[in-house]
Amino acid sequence: PKPWQMLYLYTVLYVTAFGAAGIRPCVSSFGADQFDERSRDYKAHLDRFFNFFYLSVTTGAIIAFTMVVHIQMKYGWGSAFGSLAIGMGFSNVVFFIGTPLYRHRLPGGSPLTRVAQVLVAAFRKRNVPFSSSDLIGLYEVPGKGSAIKGSGKIEHTDDFRCLDKAALQVNEDGTDPSPWRLCTVTQVEEVKILLKLLPVSACTVMLSVVLTEFLTLSIQQAYTLNTHIGHLKLPVTCMPVFPGLSIFLILALYYYTFAPLSRHITGHPQGASQLQRVGLGLAVSILSVAWAGVFERYRRNYAIEHGYQALFLTPMPNLSAYWLLIQYCLIGIAEVFCIVGLLEFLYQEAPDAMRSVGSAYAAVAGGLGCFVATILNNIVKSTTGNEAEGHPSWLSQNINSGRFDYFYWLLAVLSVCNFSAFLFFAKRYKYR
Repeated sequence: PKPWQMLYLYTVLYVTAFGAAGIRPCVSSFGADQFDERSRDYKAHLDRFFNFFYLSVTTGAIIAFTMVVHIQMKYGWGSAFGSLAIGMGFSNVVFFIGTPLYRHRLPGGSPLTRVAQVLVAAFRKRNVPFSSSDLIGLYEVPGKGSAIKGSGKIEHTDDFRCLDKAALQVNEDGTDPSPWRLCTVTQVEEVKILLKLLPVSACTVMLSVVLTEFLTLSIQQAYTLNTHIGHLKLPVTCMPVFPGLSIFLILALYYYTFAPLSRHITGHPQGASQLQRVGLGLAVSILSVAWAGVFERYRRNYAIEHGYQALFLTPMPNLSAYWLLIQYCLIGIAEVFCIVGLLEFLYQEAPDAMRSVGSAYAAVAGGLGCFVATILNNIVKSTTGNEAEGHPSWLSQNINSGRFDYFYWLLAVLSVCNFSAFLFFAKRYKYR
């Protein structure tokens, strides 16, 4: 490719990423906004919405790994990308047709500006003591409503006391203070809530790391295995469809299997709280990478014993690729409980006028997982081998010479450490 062609490709890929960044945090929050908080069944409807929302996302992934792969293999990349553009255009038409039917929350202004105002005001008054003689009190607007459109008042809490200084009203503030010098209690509490949500979201980055590694490493494993189902040979690039299928089945059966069973055990109306579901998902992800390590050890030994060590792109006819389904199904279960629980948790716990920011935490955690996976791969490659001296790394291109099993177990150890951190933060967290 010519330099201008690569520049064009990278440009459109980043434009796509920019569009996804706008859609992902907003679409789940906007969908949840359609339900009336005063309804008796509000929480049950919200729980079902997030499950069906993720079900639709999974359906899209299944189509991507089957129909779009088929179009790409038969008609080329241009037709595959074109089909996606047509699908996205159709979805836009459907979305805008529904505009008159949607419930719209009043926009409360830029949430990032309000966060910046709190930080600046708190820094300016960092030397003002809480017992100052000039102190009038903690500033809040009179009446039932808050100064932020689309948000109710939030009661003062004692967490992050240093931020309270942004709401300290002193005589020199005057009657019409600048929001960069004096913020309301509600505005300060918004920032406190966002800070409290950070640790829980950060603990889901490790799940994204595992998902990212599975989508690449398991493909390399599948190239060495038999992907036939009877007389039908499944393309290796379709293997990631199986986590999507497991997610689809779990979400479809969720209200007939897990919810009633766990409701009897926990007594919780939805079967389990949001944080319990996130924790369950993280625990299952540990099992998925541990099993992946066990199977990879067996697969590698089998390849060496049967003379396939150098033939790392040659499928072994007597070892089925469908052993990978166990790790795929486990990571699918983990994703259902963790991601769906996290989306619902962030929506309900985020401040009223910052719910899209709360949902963005989940998207950011997913993106960070991809970066962390890349960094981890580079560290492992540089520390576990030296290709120049003939010592392959754990992630060697020749999978039969590398040690993917060691790498999977490393992921399992990191996941256990991450799960321990999650338990610490989840136990300390107090629901609003």
